[in-house]
Amino acid sequence: MNGSTIIFYLLAALTLICGLLSVSTRQIFRAAIYLLFSLIGIAGIYFWLQYEFIAAVQIVVYVGGIVVLIIFSIFLTQQAGEKLAKQKLGRKIFSALAVFCGFALTMIQVYQHSFYETSEEAVPTTVFNIGKKMMAVDKGGYALPFEIISMLLLAAMIGCIVIAASPNPFKGGASEDSGIKNNTATNENNS
Repeated sequence: MNGSTIIFYLLAALTLICGLLSVSTRQIFRAAIYLLFSLIGIAGIYFWLQYEFIAAVQIVVYVGGIVVLIIFSIFLTQQAGEKLAKQKLGRKIFSALAVFCGFALTMIQVYQHSFYETSEEAVPTTVFNIGKKMMAVDKGGYALPFEIISMLLLAAMIGCIVIAASPNPFKGGASEDSGIKNNTATNENNS
């Protein structure tokens, strides 16, 4: 086993372990940090495959954008120290079944696809070639998925703003103003 293989296994282990910890921990802030390291592991695999541009996009968009947005949302809703509710056994079984079905579907697709060697020269992974494919609307282009992901990110940002702007929906509807009024009334009665 050479050094390149060891690096791959380390990056794969980092990605999988942090991904598993992200969905299994009850602390919401820790889940976001585990997600951060899982996405960094994926970027590391892209670097290992010598797709530097895709790795940089992974770090900028997902690590620098999505995870930071999630962490800010956690802090703005004042839920950083809170534990998530313990899940019922039925939900855990359903989640495990969904993961197994997704894994089985992926394996079926991989085994049904016939991989073959080609004599064609590989297309160089330059920024120009990637941009050309990203903006192409014909067969093999990625303009439509690119726009759909943009709308998804916009919806996530709007959701974070709505959650952050609401008067702390997790405290049972009592706002800080009513707490201040109650404390003031209590202090006046004690005087």
